[in-house]
Amino acid sequence: MSITTTSLAFLLAALSYFLLSSPPKPHYHTLFLSSSFSDNASIALNLRTLTRRPHVAGSAANAEAAAFVRSSFTSSSLKTRLVSYQVSLTYPLHRSLVLTPKQSAKPITFSLEQEHVGDNPYANEVTPTFHGYAKSGNVSGPVVYANYGRVQDFTGLNVSGAVVVARYGQIYRGDIVRNAYQEGAVGVVIYTDKRDYGGDECFPVSKWMPPSGVQVGSVYNGLGDPTTPGWASVDGCERLSEEAVELSGESQLIPSLPISTADAEVILKSIVGDVADGDVYPVGPGPGILDLSYIGKTVIAQIENVIGVIEGEEEPDRYVIVGNHRDAWSFGAVDPNSGTAVLLEIAQRLDKLQRRGWKPRRTIILCNWDAEEYALIGSTEWVEENREMLASRAVAYLNVDCAVSGPGFRASATPQLDELIKQAAREVQDPDNTTQTIYDSWVGSSNSGVIGRLGDLTSDYASFVQHVGVPAADMRFGGGYPVYHSMYDDFTWMEKFGDPMFQRHVAMASVLGLVALRLADEEILPFNYVSYASELMKSAEDLEKEKKLGHSIDVSPLIKSIQDLSTAAQRIHIEKEGIKGALKVRELNDRLMMAERALTDRDGLSERTWYKHMVYGPAKYDDYGSKSFPGIDDAIDNAKRVNTKASWGLVQHEIWRVSRAVRHASLVLKGVLR
Repeated sequence: MSITTTSLAFLLAALSYFLLSSPPKPHYHTLFLSSSFSDNASIALNLRTLTRRPHVAGSAANAEAAAFVRSSFTSSSLKTRLVSYQVSLTYPLHRSLVLTPKQSAKPITFSLEQEHVGDNPYANEVTPTFHGYAKSGNVSGPVVYANYGRVQDFTGLNVSGAVVVARYGQIYRGDIVRNAYQEGAVGVVIYTDKRDYGGDECFPVSKWMPPSGVQVGSVYNGLGDPTTPGWASVDGCERLSEEAVELSGESQLIPSLPISTADAEVILKSIVGDVADGDVYPVGPGPGILDLSYIGKTVIAQIENVIGVIEGEEEPDRYVIVGNHRDAWSFGAVDPNSGTAVLLEIAQRLDKLQRRGWKPRRTIILCNWDAEEYALIGSTEWVEENREMLASRAVAYLNVDCAVSGPGFRASATPQLDELIKQAAREVQDPDNTTQTIYDSWVGSSNSGVIGRLGDLTSDYASFVQHVGVPAADMRFGGGYPVYHSMYDDFTWMEKFGDPMFQRHVAMASVLGLVALRLADEEILPFNYVSYASELMKSAEDLEKEKKLGHSIDVSPLIKSIQDLSTAAQRIHIEKEGIKGALKVRELNDRLMMAERALTDRDGLSERTWYKHMVYGPAKYDDYGSKSFPGIDDAIDNAKRVNTKASWGLVQHEIWRVSRAVRHASLVLKGVLR
């Protein structure tokens, strides 16, 4: 063969390789972030469609929203299916609240209605204000004001036989009701205080909650369908009776209602006595008397999770899961459908990547959950049904709930994902300052780039982290917002105040989608357990310092196990640099993936056995609160209360339990048997 012929053959081979082979993965990741791939107009249209009508779980409107998400997934080339469960939900049949300001005074009957403002044509379809899973009953008693309803807010109060008035803003509403019951109250009303949620002007003129606005929500203290604790609510499954559910310890034992700030102010004027410390209202009791009546109905309703799949090319049995819930207490423009619109935008961009030749290394699963508002039900039932598969195959779960409520990026995660989130934030332009990246604005903000943790029960990551031990993250723009869980959380509020140009939605899709792409595509999983060990060491030192344990409590086993974890994390970090060969890469990735699972314990937390994670879990008296080492914290709270030798011995036992879990994680990272 001549030199010319040889050269021509080489050129043809090279050209053929160039034409037939796909560009490297980072090329597609850059494309994913490009302006040609994003579409704020499409996001706005999807959000308008999703929030057209109120769509509480179990309603026809929510089924229509599920069909819309399914159609959108299908049009984005995802293999799509509906996964249905039959679950216990509650709805209001009767509500009334009557105040007798003082003896012989004329009773005042409250309408318990939110005023229709603006021109929303479906406002009449909003479900009457109520608490999901509230206990039915008729109660009467003197009014007592208990501030935020925290344990410390009841100190010095006499609420025996009283109806407690508390305000939202610090702890989960279900914990407010439980705390009041444990102090002897017969009923609870919870209101949105204008000091926390109001302004000089209100919606639709400004972002603030109108005086008649009411924050509704669930008061159930558990996760998932109350009638199927620990197993999935599939058709024909075993169920607990209503009596057994009530005895479970997660249901409320006194009735409650949410009310507006306007109604609360009338009630609070009927109270006399000392003023609450640092507050403006007297605490009572009375002389005002409240008659509270609530009757609810419990039904077994069908809920529908929408699942869309892009199968991985090289590791189809490794799952990167991205999720958001669809159901809302009313219109849900922020909570949750800003997140749904982001999820659909990610699906559309991934479709565009596939049309350019991209295929993920690992399988990507997009999940649109149902009935989150009641008790994270859709995600919890799915996790319980697929627990073994997820335990062996799930790489990470990425959650987006209230994706946008205002400016300012925020993130929470299990610590091995911290650096990955920061790296993604460095690659996306800040939607509110085009001269900076999201990361630049984030570190310059009041929370200065701090990443929160996922021990609370606020959203759908809870089952993944706390029940199975799957690495997870949650991201959003903005923090709390005034019209949360009210009928005013609609498209108009979002368009005027939350994200007028829908560029924050675009940016959220970019950051969240880029994290998902890197988890799905990188040969070696981008997990950093060195940062995890550092975080645990800080938590252990804080535990020792803040709790001032005494009683011969020894924290050194925990400190030693974390030091061992740090050593193992540094070794695997070095090992990643020089590893070669598909089997060795796979084995190393398995260690990185499974280390989080090792931080769970099959027996779970003491008296809260569904929660398996030894490092991150909910605070015992606030489901919205996140605790490091929740089992240790529970034991310390109990020991300080009863102060016996046995109770302090249980504190030491819980320290040993966490130490063993951390040691197991170290052994997994090392990948050797002893």
